[in-house]
Amino acid sequence: MPRDIPVSNGRLLVSFDGGYNIRDIYFPCCGMENHAAGHKFRFGIWADGALSWVEDWNPALDYAWETLVTHVVAENGRMGLRLHSSDAVDFKDDVYLRMLTVINTRPEPRSIRVFFHHDFHIYESADSDTAYFDPEEGSIIHYKSDRYFLICGMREGKTGFDQFATGRKEFGSFQGTWKDAEDGALEGNPIAQGSVDSCVSMWIDLPPSGEKTIFYWIAAGKNYAEVSALNRAVRETGPARLIERTGNHWRAWAGKEEINMAGLSTRIRNVFKQSLLIMRTNMDKGGAIIASADSDVKLFARDTYNYVWPRDGAMTVHAMDRAGFHSATGKFFGFCSDILSAGKESEGYFLHKYDTEGCLGSSWHPWIQDGRRQLPIQEDSTALVLWALWGHYEKTRDVEFISSVYEGMILKCADFLDAYRDRENRLPLPSYDLWEERWGVHTYTTSAVYAGLQAAAGFAALFGEEERAARYRAAAGEIKTAMEDFLYDPREGRFLRTIYPQTGNLYIKDLTVDASAYAPFYFGVFDAGDEKVVNTMLSIKERLWVKTSGGIARYEGDSYYRQRDCPEEIPGNPWFICTMWLAQWHIAKAATPEELEEAVPYLEWAARRALLSGVFAEQIDPATNEPLSASPLTWSHAAFVSAVLDYLFRLEEVEICPSCGNPLFSHQKHTGHPGAFGAAPVFVDI
Repeated sequence: MPRDIPVSNGRLLVSFDGGYNIRDIYFPCCGMENHAAGHKFRFGIWADGALSWVEDWNPALDYAWETLVTHVVAENGRMGLRLHSSDAVDFKDDVYLRMLTVINTRPEPRSIRVFFHHDFHIYESADSDTAYFDPEEGSIIHYKSDRYFLICGMREGKTGFDQFATGRKEFGSFQGTWKDAEDGALEGNPIAQGSVDSCVSMWIDLPPSGEKTIFYWIAAGKNYAEVSALNRAVRETGPARLIERTGNHWRAWAGKEEINMAGLSTRIRNVFKQSLLIMRTNMDKGGAIIASADSDVKLFARDTYNYVWPRDGAMTVHAMDRAGFHSATGKFFGFCSDILSAGKESEGYFLHKYDTEGCLGSSWHPWIQDGRRQLPIQEDSTALVLWALWGHYEKTRDVEFISSVYEGMILKCADFLDAYRDRENRLPLPSYDLWEERWGVHTYTTSAVYAGLQAAAGFAALFGEEERAARYRAAAGEIKTAMEDFLYDPREGRFLRTIYPQTGNLYIKDLTVDASAYAPFYFGVFDAGDEKVVNTMLSIKERLWVKTSGGIARYEGDSYYRQRDCPEEIPGNPWFICTMWLAQWHIAKAATPEELEEAVPYLEWAARRALLSGVFAEQIDPATNEPLSASPLTWSHAAFVSAVLDYLFRLEEVEICPSCGNPLFSHQKHTGHPGAFGAAPVFVDI
């Protein structure tokens, strides 16, 4: 099930499923130590002698405008109740907070009970946990080792709960204390150990057609003193004030770069802003950027997307830097530099993926194949970190930071990219493709290596090392020539996905049409209007467009998350990133405003398929348009943000005043030709 609304401060990350159940609680790092481990933290209302879990109310999960504070609405007509709820992780302190307003839609007074259930799996294990009621704090505390979670609440100025229970779960016939809640009363067991859960309730009296507001929070810390201090701070400051200040913080963050989006629809504008915020939830305070916090996705032997892929991170910071959010991106490059300071990576390459603390993540890429040693790398990851770093420098001009990573990362990676090439044809040596599936020489990877070397040349020239810069440029030039000779197939009239080296200088061509072959224009190897690029992109558009739902599939015959009854004529599930690549090609080749408009329907396609909260999954079901795989996926949001920015920057270049020759449009608000602003929103169906 997708995660509809994550909230985070870079240390504590809490995410909800579509039924408004908490399913993930990461602390003290984003993507590591999921203390919910995907299990439901149920939330229910008891009224008129019956309990109903809110997941059955079909709640509408959204964010308050331009914040990481949720806005959730749910109604149960049969019970005569409506809920308005706001959730936040305090931007400063490690506290998750909820403000819940319960509205009585009937004309008579009512007494109701609100239940909150907690299914902690501290350190991602149900074993050896303890849950107990602490009378001094008036709270339930779950703990194991140096992880503490304190749960408290407040209504009408009164702190604490009316009833509570701790108990066992996932052991023998024990289902958990949520079953205890279903009769409207909790038994009050004060402590449980082993595989445990807890439940609390707050009772409120609703006036006729009236409402009451209650508050609930979870403080996270490494010991009792920490959570006790946080609990005291919430009580003293007031949970409403903490939610308000967090909303103000994120509204100020999202609004610090006012980008003019005149001409694009309100829907695109809204999803663009929310994408920046959603990307921010997956950025750890230490610089790591995880692919997704969705713990429901199990990939190969019960693994997840809760890792740092250097490529995904590079794409994310590239988008955020271009949008003007530089303070959120610099730490990522420091994180990458630290990785290269030890281990096998000290040779100048990044391995498959890493955890939030920079330790090597799990992998299915072997170090040996057919009896020969091989580097289990996706070389594009190494190249794209350099490419994104150059973009970061162009936006920030932070020479001191670049100097700090120049020898330890930039030169190491650049020298590796230069050396890791075939001596005869000068192409990069084989590595795994960006889809992590094929070992060979790939158009995408080769294009990325070209871009990485060009970035390295720029850095070398910046520090006056002209000889080194010339060497990197020459290597990039050799790669471009080799791409024409080996990766472009004149008979097919397009760039190939992959070539597989054989004995001697022979290759087997992979003729599968793959969306990743967009890379030659995107990374600047060839112009978007080059015949080779045009033919490639037209073949992608023709053979990978999914006719049932729209959108571009990864490649022909893609089986990843493919439904068993999916018709053969559908090449695969549509991916957001692949569809944005097609939009970016239309943008890059546009010479007139009319040509530029060809990209807008693809932006609309994506915006229409976001969840109400603005969340993008990795891919969608071609029959139902439902999200599939990891959700939210950081890269999906980065691709959308980049495509929108490409559109706006290109509009500045093609919309020129015929009288004065100046741009009619500026992406920066309050500048540019006065006729450029105020265009009406346009909605386009595909």
